[in-house]
Amino acid sequence: MKKFLLLLTLLFLNISFAQSKTTTYYFIRHAEKVDSSQNPDLSEKGLKRAELWNKIFSEISFDEIYSTDYKRTLQTASPTATTKKIEVKIYNPKTLNIDSFKRETSGKKVLIVGHSNTTPKFVNDIINQNLFSDIEDATFGNLYIVTIIDGIISSQLLKLP
Repeated sequence: MKKFLLLLTLLFLNISFAQSKTTTYYFIRHAEKVDSSQNPDLSEKGLKRAELWNKIFSEISFDEIYSTDYKRTLQTASPTATTKKIEVKIYNPKTLNIDSFKRETSGKKVLIVGHSNTTPKFVNDIINQNLFSDIEDATFGNLYIVTIIDGIISSQLLKLP
């Protein structure tokens, strides 16, 4: 009888875990740019950082990749998108509906490339908290990871060099 109850418990736990829905968001800021003009390209250092992000993300099976419609964000997303054979989707942080975005990306692994001010705000909107502030101008290595498992949200900030 004890073995039967144990087996039944393990089966129930296995079914429960199998039905869990996990959504994971990876947020980064664009890499270093050549100048402060309206829509600059990445600098040589920025192109190297974009390749570094590609290496960092090598073991992650992204379902979708999002970027704002600027050269620097698209060039940051491009190496990872090319490697993963994923078309980059354009988003506008000014018109983005968070609830719609969360519904459309539910259960997926998503990379989002933004800016020093839009990335922390986007993370805060996803986690429903005002936890993260704008990124310093000279900081390009922040990686925000947000995981939602059956509605339970956790977030972390990794600071890479």
